[in-house]
Amino acid sequence: MRARIVSVGTAVPERVLTNKDLEQFLETSDEWITTRTGIRRRHVFAEGAADDAYVLGGKAAARALEQAQLGASDIDGIICATFTPDYFFPSTACLIGKYLGIKEAFAFDVSAACAGFVYALSLANAMIVSGQYARVLVVGSEVISKTVDWQDRSTAILFGDAAGAVVVAPSPDEHCGILATYLGSDGSLSDILTMPAWGDVRYMTMKGSEVFKHAVRMMGEAVVKALGQCGLDRSAIDLLIPHQANARIIKSLAEHFGIPMEKVVTNLEEYGNTSSASIPLALEEAWNAGRIKEGTLVAFTSLGGGVAYGSAIVRF
Repeated sequence: MRARIVSVGTAVPERVLTNKDLEQFLETSDEWITTRTGIRRRHVFAEGAADDAYVLGGKAAARALEQAQLGASDIDGIICATFTPDYFFPSTACLIGKYLGIKEAFAFDVSAACAGFVYALSLANAMIVSGQYARVLVVGSEVISKTVDWQDRSTAILFGDAAGAVVVAPSPDEHCGILATYLGSDGSLSDILTMPAWGDVRYMTMKGSEVFKHAVRMMGEAVVKALGQCGLDRSAIDLLIPHQANARIIKSLAEHFGIPMEKVVTNLEEYGNTSSASIPLALEEAWNAGRIKEGTLVAFTSLGGGVAYGSAIVRF
């Protein structure tokens, strides 16, 4: 048995924060941000509310269910990847279930920062392949604007708020679906990307050059290892959908991996870095543009705080 992604849905706040807007309170410029990151805009909440993460995730999940022509009673479980939960408990996944009217499915959160979506997808895949469950909602929902020090130019320019969700279900075709996943971590690098849970000041901090160096290497290695599990090499990849960290990382990853940029899906310009929501956001854009067809082989890859990293090879 294989598990497959049958639909995708996304949601973003209405408010758009442009680079020109950031110029009003940061020592930066539109040109500086665009040249170094590829980002021109990001969607953020005007004023953070207590329930932003689960409501945003619920909206994305509702759209994924609609695309799959499924209802609340069809779902066996919800896995939500987030590092910006509304509460320590209940989990964001449980609250997404509440939003959708799902009362009996299992629900839990995964904390792997920007690698969270791939981690959650891997878990859903294992649960379905084992025969325990049939249909699982995988959601990445982040309200990163609550975690950013808006006076810190190194982080404030990068991030946006968003949610993305996919429905994962059994595949009738053993040659299609999630062919392989690979997950890894290196806690010795935990200091390069952090956000404390306690204390008076709880902002994200990042050592950008260190993240860049390890992200390119680890995301590339993760794809190679996942490809190896299914007996494929990098030439088989039709599309690479990496975590949307910044344009320089994505370009370096493509060069390091030997994949032309024409095969790489990016939407940083509009959304910025949305952590666990970035891969489903890019997936939906590619799907709607007709780039995802029957038989298309897609590689997802991501890295986040931990350092946690992972990849998935999916044939649609």
